[in-house]
Amino acid sequence: MAKEASNGENNVTTKPPPNPSPLRSAKFFQANMRILVTGGAGFIGSHLVDKLMENEKNEVIVVDNYFTGSKDNLRQWIGHPRFELIRHDVTEPLLIEVDKIYHLACPASPIFYKYNPVKTIKTNVIGTLNMLGLAKRVGARILLTSTSEVYGDPLVHPQNESYWGNVNPIGVRSCYDEGKRVAETLMFDYHRQHGIEIRIARIFNTYGPRMNIDDGRVVSNFIAQAIR
Repeated sequence: MAKEASNGENNVTTKPPPNPSPLRSAKFFQANMRILVTGGAGFIGSHLVDKLMENEKNEVIVVDNYFTGSKDNLRQWIGHPRFELIRHDVTEPLLIEVDKIYHLACPASPIFYKYNPVKTIKTNVIGTLNMLGLAKRVGARILLTSTSEVYGDPLVHPQNESYWGNVNPIGVRSCYDEGKRVAETLMFDYHRQHGIEIRIARIFNTYGPRMNIDDGRVVSNFIAQAIR
């Protein structure tokens, strides 16, 4: 179970996790684990898909609207019998039966989320609500990829997981920062109220193969400046 940061509320009652959907056992018995990856055509998501596909007992379903992701990142898996790629926007409900959900869908580049801030916050909030609703219905564990941006402009260095952050709620980056904070809140509320098994990963700056070198993030900017 996810660990809650201390916030002065020590008497929170949580419900036990729901039972897995019987439809999953009846319809998808051929796979030991049916896994959904939202945003799986993106930089981090595609590497996660590679790792999940290494296990021959996994069946992996990717949903992506290709706002920042690309089919090219998943080319090696297209047509594989244990892989399915669906063009879908997570702000719309998704009817599917799965055992685990990795919720990565969201523009993470300042260039993209400043270009369409409303879309960004809708993806964070409505998209997360839809994935939590799915997790509740089928009894799936869900992992949300959050961000170091939840700490905002921190007043504490280094930051530990119990630090609540110092975030500007009305700045040009707030669609992403506050969107992820709301998404984390929803995760814990569904855990407390409905017993959903949750995980949250606050990812800091990343780089590697398939990254968009012009995405405006600090590491990619350093690399781009070094090679040009």
